Amino acid sequence: MQASTLPDVLAGENVLGRARTGSGKTLAFGLPMLARLSAGGPAQPRRPRGLVLVPTRELAQQVNDALEPLTRSLNLRMVPVYGGTSISRQISALRRGVHLVVATPGRLTDLVERGACELGGIEMTVLDEADFMCDLGFLPAVRALLDATPSDGQRLLFSATLDREVEVLVRDYLPDPVLVAIDSETSQVTTLARHALEAPDRNAQVALVTALAGGSGRTLVFVRTQRDADRIAESLSRAGVPAEPLHGGMPQGARTRALAGFTDGFYRVLVATDVAARGIHVDGIRLVVHLGPPEDAKTYQHRGGRTARAGADGADVLVTLPAERGKVRGLLRAVGIEARPATTTPDDPIVLELAGPPAPRVSRNEIPQARSGGTAGGRGPRFAGAGSGGSRSGGGPRHGGGPGAAPRDGDSRHARRDGHRLGRPASGGRAPRHGSAAVPDQTPASSAPSA
Repeated sequence: MQASTLPDVLAGENVLGRARTGSGKTLAFGLPMLARLSAGGPAQPRRPRGLVLVPTRELAQQVNDALEPLTRSLNLRMVPVYGGTSISRQISALRRGVHLVVATPGRLTDLVERGACELGGIEMTVLDEADFMCDLGFLPAVRALLDATPSDGQRLLFSATLDREVEVLVRDYLPDPVLVAIDSETSQVTTLARHALEAPDRNAQVALVTALAGGSGRTLVFVRTQRDADRIAESLSRAGVPAEPLHGGMPQGARTRALAGFTDGFYRVLVATDVAARGIHVDGIRLVVHLGPPEDAKTYQHRGGRTARAGADGADVLVTLPAERGKVRGLLRAVGIEARPATTTPDDPIVLELAGPPAPRVSRNEIPQARSGGTAGGRGPRFAGAGSGGSRSGGGPRHGGGPGAAPRDGDSRHARRDGHRLGRPASGGRAPRHGSAAVPDQTPASSAPSA
């Protein structure tokens, strides 16, 4: 993606980029943006010159973390702006002056309305994961923010798919864009093997997920609701598999620590709602497990995109119930996979193969906790008990697991896919790869964790 995009971005073109997951989009827009900002003047109070809009807090922090070493070496100031963190600190940073803002639409809108941030000096704007922002209902806020930036500024839009609302943004805000599409929307990720397993009941389903997550590699388990994330993480931890939940009902500090603990290897398993389905990149995820079928084929594809990134091998496993068989078959057909759910037990050879070498089971009081308290800037886990040596004790209650309706994260509206291709041919690019895997994935490009 970088090789295909950089020449046009450096030439000042508006760029519409589409590529499969793990293709390196963050540096594809980050490098030329920082080069342009470093050639300009000093940072001005409340008037950034560069803007990156992303759909989630985790992706905002991840983009910030990827670019921060570069901004530091170039003496550029950058601030991540998203909810769940201190707005007064963000106002103070903007008042001192920053070159670049990495923001979610909601918090940036709040800052603009308070007069803490003026977008009239923006020279380059990036919309990352544009289709996901539209799915989450951010289109009106994104349009309002783009209207506040100079119409003659350079704009880059990256999207896994060119759905109808994305095409509206392209039509209205990216005049004469260069299209960089290094893969088609149905290109195969040849290093990703997809499997569909079926358990006879709910208890057997959780046992099957526990067996899959019991290997020594990193595993990302996706669930539908916040309550499920808390419950499954607790169940895995009781079984000796270090796991933490990640969902929108957790305080931002706990979300940050959970993701950092998973990245650093304190937990082998992260149990997440769809807040982690797009844009989150963690090296070395070898297995993605779905507890039940996702809502739609688009979500299914993007969840699986958290593994098999940048040419690495990975596996994606559906673990479902007999009552979900019809939905699973429709889901698999929608992504071009000819497979049916196979009744499976935790001792079956396919489970042992997917889980890999078993990891030692860990007692409950030795598992670090990241789920409670702290500030948004806290990094790394807390520990659960005195058995952890000199670690701090006490994790506090989980969030979202109480009685009542189970909240869901990442609820998206079904955007209709349109077959049009926008823009003119790019100055670079490569043909999509084709090949075979155990069960090949026909995955449209998703943005990479963001990436």
